[in-house]
Amino acid sequence: GQTTAPKKVLLIAGKPSHPPGMHEFRAGMMLFQKSLENIPGLTVLVASNGWPTRMEGDKRVDDPTAFEGVDAVVIYADGGGGHPALQGNRTQLFDALARKGVGLGFAHYGVEVPKGEPGEAMHRWVGGYYEHLFSVNPMWKPEFKTLPKHAVTEGVKPFATHDEWYFNMRWVPGQKGVTPILVATPDEKVRRGPYVYPRGPYDHIIADAGRAETMMWVCEREDGGRGFGFTGGHTHQNWTDANQRKVLLNAVLW
Repeated sequence: GQTTAPKKVLLIAGKPSHPPGMHEFRAGMMLFQKSLENIPGLTVLVASNGWPTRMEGDKRVDDPTAFEGVDAVVIYADGGGGHPALQGNRTQLFDALARKGVGLGFAHYGVEVPKGEPGEAMHRWVGGYYEHLFSVNPMWKPEFKTLPKHAVTEGVKPFATHDEWYFNMRWVPGQKGVTPILVATPDEKVRRGPYVYPRGPYDHIIADAGRAETMMWVCEREDGGRGFGFTGGHTHQNWTDANQRKVLLNAVLW
């Protein structure tokens, strides 16, 4: 039989920001770590509170050694201007990882960054991102009735969970390299809001009535690396849904 070289995955969980049960980044990542612990040859590390750090004297600083030899990095954290991958020189670090073919994944608020350079970085890494006032974040229950044939959907059955499923991402031109994984069509009521923040509605979202929207996607980058974006995951309870859990774990492994 073939032996595969050992793989290392780094899961970065954001700082707490919401009431219990929501944005449970650390609990979510611990759950994924536990779910993956029996896979031979796979090491899964979790960094809590937004980034791997170490003590230097009496100061806590970023720990670049945490990224040595990683095959994939996944960020499940608050995004926007405070996005962990945008602080200091971390964007350059991620670009360097991408050039080496390291897999990069972002979940929930972690798919949102300011437009401009951060948005362009997300386009390089995963082909799409949540853009403030262009994308939307209603609480709703999309029904993922059909799934494309892909390694990430293997063993995943149709499911539906009530969550803050973002949609209307800002894609790279022509969605180059992007494959939608979780797709559903929001009804008129969902499109008209209110969205979580800002409450909306936005004319351009209403104008797209009847259009199917992508809530999770994978991306094959030009550098040969892979990436994914997953927009749900606001509500920790939803990870009890075996299919939602599996599609995310499959993406991490892919």
